[in-house]
Amino acid sequence: MTHNIHLIAAARPNFMKIAPLYHALQGQDWCNVSIIHTGQHYDANMSDDIFADLMLPEPHFHLGVGGGTHATQVGKVMMAYEEICLDIERPDLLIVVGDVNSTAACAQVATKLHIKVAHLEAGLRSGDRLMPEEINRLVTDAICDYLWTPSPDADENLRNEGHPDSRIIRVGNIMMDSFELLSSKINSENAPAKYGLENQDYGVVTLHRPSNVDDPALLKTLIDGLVENSKKIKLIFAVHPRTKNNLEKNNLWNDIQGLDDLILIEPISYVPFMSLVKSAKLIITDSGGIQEETTYLDIPCLTLRDNTERPITITEGTNKLVKPHELSGNVDDVLAENWVHGTKPKNWDGHTADRIRDIIKDLFKI
Repeated sequence: MTHNIHLIAAARPNFMKIAPLYHALQGQDWCNVSIIHTGQHYDANMSDDIFADLMLPEPHFHLGVGGGTHATQVGKVMMAYEEICLDIERPDLLIVVGDVNSTAACAQVATKLHIKVAHLEAGLRSGDRLMPEEINRLVTDAICDYLWTPSPDADENLRNEGHPDSRIIRVGNIMMDSFELLSSKINSENAPAKYGLENQDYGVVTLHRPSNVDDPALLKTLIDGLVENSKKIKLIFAVHPRTKNNLEKNNLWNDIQGLDDLILIEPISYVPFMSLVKSAKLIITDSGGIQEETTYLDIPCLTLRDNTERPITITEGTNKLVKPHELSGNVDDVLAENWVHGTKPKNWDGHTADRIRDIIKDLFKI
């Protein structure tokens, strides 16, 4: 008997998480794997190009949801995915990843249709319910049948919320599988040279969270901080569409044009981006996944947030939460080699997808 498995992809980090799993499952004679691209991120650099990098086929189903408010996105995803499950292909197992709107939306659809659902990267918590991602994490974990976690803190979070141990399985960090899957491509990409940068002589910047980029005063503070610190070390800033829009709206975009030491680029796909990260001296970010990748690569990470759903990157890794006014001092610390060298957490080893494949075989009693 062949079992149908659906993998949901919606936003850039999701693509990296489903890729190793797709490759581990594709070609198995006991399952048929379909990729559902909800279209929540619809910029080519943030979706289609990444599929090519990750050696993924065209999505088997494309929901074409696009932008909109949280409610609009969730509603459109639920209606479109329900139609697939009812009228086209009902899965035996749905696997959702991460914490975007599509994660919670598809999990709800499947649960109400009595389809088994697994959440890969379950149990991560920031404790900050002002973040929409935190709500998505809580909702998704509350209704999923299987909770696949990356780290001990995630296990503990789920137990504290009353989830039974029978649903919790620590599988490891799937993002490291993606890095190892593409390590040869990343090594040969040599992205720093394409931007006139030398290894260990620059930093990479990403900023996109509403809490940072939607507040005009805070955004100006952050931009001033980047300009100031670019005088100490060159910075390459991959400008998210949301961030660029706010910079233009608040008359800040022109202020950072043409600076020799603050290089502005559009978002780029996974391989060139990780080539930049791998050779960087430091990372300045508000992203979630990069906190993990820098821990894996032993690169200092300055995270411009008040909290993180990935505390293991602080307790065991190279990450530190930094307030905007603390940025300059922390950059100085990195440049002075005053930064902790972390360790790779257990099961962050590039074999998470293989473990999940074996777990699914057991679920289906193969």
